[in-house]
Amino acid sequence: MKPIRLMSGFLTVGFWTLASRVLGFVREIMLLSLIGPGPLMDAFVAAFRLPNMFRRFFAEGAFNAAFVPMFSARLEGDEDAARFGRDALNGLALVTLFMPALVWATAGGFDAERFDLTVGFGRIVFPYIFFMSLSALFSGVLNATGRFATAAAAPVLLNIMVIGAMWLAWATGGAVITWLIWAIPLAGVAQLALTWSAAAQAGFGLNIGLPRWTPDMSLLLRTAVPAALATGVMQINLVVGQLVASQYDSAVSWLFAADRLYQLPLGVVGIAVGIVLLPDLSRRLKAQDMAGARDAYSRAGEFAMGLTIPSAVALMVIPLPLVSVMFGRGATGADDVAAIAVAVAIYGLGLPAFVLQKVVQPQYFARGDTKRPFRFAVVAMVINAAIAVGLSPVVGWIAPALATTVAGWAMLGLLYWGLRNMGDAVQVDERYRRRLPRIIGAALVMGAVLWIAAVLLRPALGTDYVRYIALLALIGLGAASYFKAAQLLGALKLSEIRGAMRRR
Repeated sequence: MKPIRLMSGFLTVGFWTLASRVLGFVREIMLLSLIGPGPLMDAFVAAFRLPNMFRRFFAEGAFNAAFVPMFSARLEGDEDAARFGRDALNGLALVTLFMPALVWATAGGFDAERFDLTVGFGRIVFPYIFFMSLSALFSGVLNATGRFATAAAAPVLLNIMVIGAMWLAWATGGAVITWLIWAIPLAGVAQLALTWSAAAQAGFGLNIGLPRWTPDMSLLLRTAVPAALATGVMQINLVVGQLVASQYDSAVSWLFAADRLYQLPLGVVGIAVGIVLLPDLSRRLKAQDMAGARDAYSRAGEFAMGLTIPSAVALMVIPLPLVSVMFGRGATGADDVAAIAVAVAIYGLGLPAFVLQKVVQPQYFARGDTKRPFRFAVVAMVINAAIAVGLSPVVGWIAPALATTVAGWAMLGLLYWGLRNMGDAVQVDERYRRRLPRIIGAALVMGAVLWIAAVLLRPALGTDYVRYIALLALIGLGAASYFKAAQLLGALKLSEIRGAMRRR
């Protein structure tokens, strides 16, 4: 894949992920407004956490890390890629049947009312895991064949159906939570139908049958299990954080809302880069194209940092305006807004680490190495648990957010340490090293502009209806100042982005 096509892939996946995350914001705004922080929302968050975690494991983690390189290698060679895909589908279908019982483990700190609600909701939403997991496999097939758009667009269906269900419940006077819960498994069916159909059109219409234990399946399992932990360490850390936060009223809801806000840049940038970079690196390494692998890795890092660092600065500088305008309405009061904003700023500090993990991990997975990232993930999880549990008596409910951020940087440091003996292909080029400090400088300029503008716009940001226009103006001013500073400093060239967009 040439650099311009690599950038095109980033933009394609990023566009659909952005659409999904924006609709996710609409979903959370409606959820916080119609239900609000409290026992009912805490129970929903706990019940949906595991299906959502497994979605990220399979769609963005284990299957992208284990299945895609193996499937890509069979596409390049003379082996039967369709048979391998069919065996993987059947094995995955069997495994997902045993996952629903895990919901009880994520609500240990809940009182009886919230625990019973969580278990009841969990029984309804868990079929989503089965449908979503199979959809993730077909997405892996599409990604391996360079068809990124449909796989990236599939998650949009979940948000569309959930938003529609909550709106219908509100419009008809129904129970919002009931409509919301039942919409989730139906969305899983829709996602599976979309990706299955697209894979069939690509020549891989796989059918479910009896699982077969083959050497390929043994290798896939040995690769996927550690990859699931390595790529999903942040999700596991969030579950650990939920266990700690469940001891505090409304804390699970606050952390959930904050998570949704920083997931926007993480999803648009980090996940898009990881999905596109992995099959490209796998093909280049198989062809011994080390110069091309280094260039792809460098451009992925440059693209990721060019968008992530300013996003992180914005989350740390203006978290209160962002949260108050997006979530501050209905059942979500001023105290809730203040708490969510604190968590957003802490997550923002860890955002570059979370995104860079998605850039660095493909270097391991493209070589079939999932064991070392697995070991690094274990260390990061120990750090996370120690901080979340150890600090909670001191700082209370905010300890899980601090733990997630520290563990994210620890995981990144270990990943970089593990690259030291992999050769030139894992070293960034001179262009990346030259541009990174300039990206940081442009982001700091933007941060100063945002801080001054937020002070000047404070009255407008606190006024009904006007605050939406004020926030858009604040975001627009921040984006304009960043890109202008980046161009003046030589950090980014808009001509490169325009060229990639013309070739999408």
